[in-house]
Amino acid sequence: MMMKASVNMRYNLKVRIGILTGLVGLIFGFFIFKLMQMQIVQGKDYLEQAMAGSVSKQTVKAARGEIVDRNGKPLAVNKIGFDIVFYKEYMPSEKENEVILSLVKVLNGTGEEWIDNLPISKTEPFEFLSGEENESKITRLKKDLRLNVYATVQNVIDAMVGIYEIDTEGLTPQEIRIIAGVRYEMAQMDYSIPNPYTFASNISTDTVARIKENNVSLPGVDISENPIREYVNWNLAPHVIGQIGPIYKEEYEELKEKGYQMNDSVGKSGIEQAFEEYLRGKDGEKEITLNSNGELIEVKETVAPVPGNTVQLTIDSDLQKVAQEALEKQINYLRNNEPLGQGGEADSGAAVAVDVKTGEILAMATYPSYDLETYKNDYEKLRTDKRSPLLNRAIQGLYAPGSCFKPVVATAGMMEQQVTASHTVFCGMIYRAAFEEYQPRCLGYHANINVINALRVSCNIYFYDTGFHLGIDTLNKYADGYGIGQSTGIELPEQTGYMASPETAEMLGQNWEGGDILQASIGQSYTMISPLQLTNYVATIANRGKRMESHIVKQITNYEQNQTIKKTEPVVAHEFKDTVGAYNAINEGMILASSSIGTSGATFGSYYANHGIQIASKTGTPETNSEAYQNSTYITYAPADKPEIAIAVVIEKGWHGYTGAPVAKDIYDYYFGFTKGESPEDSQ
Repeated sequence: MMMKASVNMRYNLKVRIGILTGLVGLIFGFFIFKLMQMQIVQGKDYLEQAMAGSVSKQTVKAARGEIVDRNGKPLAVNKIGFDIVFYKEYMPSEKENEVILSLVKVLNGTGEEWIDNLPISKTEPFEFLSGEENESKITRLKKDLRLNVYATVQNVIDAMVGIYEIDTEGLTPQEIRIIAGVRYEMAQMDYSIPNPYTFASNISTDTVARIKENNVSLPGVDISENPIREYVNWNLAPHVIGQIGPIYKEEYEELKEKGYQMNDSVGKSGIEQAFEEYLRGKDGEKEITLNSNGELIEVKETVAPVPGNTVQLTIDSDLQKVAQEALEKQINYLRNNEPLGQGGEADSGAAVAVDVKTGEILAMATYPSYDLETYKNDYEKLRTDKRSPLLNRAIQGLYAPGSCFKPVVATAGMMEQQVTASHTVFCGMIYRAAFEEYQPRCLGYHANINVINALRVSCNIYFYDTGFHLGIDTLNKYADGYGIGQSTGIELPEQTGYMASPETAEMLGQNWEGGDILQASIGQSYTMISPLQLTNYVATIANRGKRMESHIVKQITNYEQNQTIKKTEPVVAHEFKDTVGAYNAINEGMILASSSIGTSGATFGSYYANHGIQIASKTGTPETNSEAYQNSTYITYAPADKPEIAIAVVIEKGWHGYTGAPVAKDIYDYYFGFTKGESPEDSQ
C-alpha cells in the first residue's frame, strides 16, 4: 500500500511540474509576442510617444458677452489683451521668487503694474492700508498666516519670508515686500497645475517683446492672449453696467460648483453681476504636446470656446448721457447760484426716464457718479465720500415724494366718489376740520378750490381734507396700485420703500398719530420711495391707470446678435378702471402745473408755444429727517395728450420741486429732437 501511494505522489508531482512548465512557457510566449508587437508592429507609435515627452491641457478663455444699448451701440465690449501667466508644471518652485523679481524689473522698465492686493503699503515705511475693505483683508491675511490679531506689519512680512522661503540675502526690504505680495496673491488664487496664475494683465506689446527676449531665464512664464473687458464710455451709466473682478478665495467654494476656475473673472455689480449666467462664455480647451527635451511639438484645440451672450439694454446711451449731464449741471448751478435755504446746499440726486407704454427704462442717472476706468484706484476715496457716489440713487435711494404724491390722493378721491372734478374745498391757509390739536398750514390762500387747481398750485389743504375723509387704508390701496412700496420689476437690486401706515410706523419704532393721515396725504409722514418708483408711478398716470413693470433689459441674444435667447415683453402689473373721468381731471391739473400759472411755469410755461408739445407735471418739496434742508422731487410726462415718455427727478437739498424741471427739460429737448437738429416727427 505504501509503495502504491509513493508511485501516485511521484506521478502527481510530474503532472504538476508539467502544468507549471506549460504555464511559464505560455507567459514567456505572451511577453515575447507583446515585445515583438511593440518593437516591430507598433514600434513607430511608441517611439513617437516616447519622444513626445508630455501632453498637457490648458483652458482657452471664452469671450465674455457684450452689453449694448437699445440701438445696438456697444457699452461693454471685449478686446484682445496680453497677460503674463505662470504655469506651475514648467516653473521650478525654487525659481519662483527669482522669476518674480526678474518680471518686476521688466515691468518697472515699461511703467506697468503687476497684480498685488496685499493690504500693506508698497514702499517703506511699510504700513497696513487703511479703509473698511482693507480691514477685512488684513484680518484674513493674519488668519491665513496663523498670526494673532495683534501681529504687526513686520510680523506679517517675517512670516511670509519663512512660508515662501524668501532668501533675503542681497534683497532690499522693498524687494522682499514685492515677492511676499505676489506669493500671497498666488496662494489666494490657488496657484496650481490646473490653475495657472495671472501675474499681470493687459500689458503692452513692448513688454511682451521684452519678456519673449528673456524667456530662457523665465521658466514657466508665458504670454497669454485673453479677451479683456473694455467699457466704451467709462463714465456712462456705471451703476447700471457694473463691473467684473477676480474671484476671491471666499467666493471660490460656491463658484467652482458652477465650473469657474480660480483665475476667472466674475460680475461684481450692475448688469455684469445680475446677468453673469448669460454673459459668461463657455471656456474651451487645448492640448500642448512637448517632446522629452521640453520642445513644443503641437498645439491642438480640442474643445472650441463658446462666447457669452449679448445683453441689450433698454437705455438709449445718448439720452443717458444727456440725463447725466443735465442732472450734474443743475446741481452745480444750484450750488453756485442759489443761496442756502433755496438750493445752495444741493449735492446729489437722480433722474429716470421711462417709456410710458412698455415700462422700458430709457435713462437712469445718478449723481455723484464714478468712472469705471479709475474705480479700483479711487475705491477708498469713493467709499468714504459722504455723498455716497457708489450708491445707485435711482433704485436704491429712498425719498419722501412730498406733493408729487397728491395725484394718488386725487385718484382715490374721485374713483371712490369722495370728490368730483368740480367739488371744492375751502383753503384759508390753516386746516382746522380734522383735529383741534393739530392744524397744519398751506403755503397759499386759495379760497374754494377744486382738484384741477389744487394740482396746479399744489394746495395742501385740499389734499389734507380729501385724504382725511378717505382714510389711510383707502389711500394705501391706491398707492399700492401705483406700485408705491413694491418692486418695480427692474432686473437689478432695488429698495422697494414703504407707504405710511400704522404698521409702517410700528416697523420703524414710531407711534402712529392722528395727524399722520394728513401728512401722508401730501407725501410726508413715513412714505419713502425710490426715484424709479416715482417714474413708474407718473408713467401710470400718463397711461391712464395702467402700470407697467419696469425693465432695463430689452433682450438677450447670442454673441453675434443673430439669434434671440430671451426677450422681455411688456407686463401690466396693475390697472385702475377709471369710470368717472379721474385721469381727465388729473391730466388737466398737471398740464396747468406746467403752464405759466403753474408751479413749474418758469421752465415749461412757453414750451407748448415754442415746440407744440404740452407737458404735464407735478412738483414736490418734501421735508427730510433733518430740519436743515428739504429735497426737491419732480414728476412729468409728455406729450400730455398722447404720452410717450415719463420722467422723475430728485435733487437732495434742492429745496423747491421746480428745481428738477430744468433736468427734465433737457431730457425732453433731446428726446423730441430739439437739440439734435430734428423735428419731433423725425425723432420718433
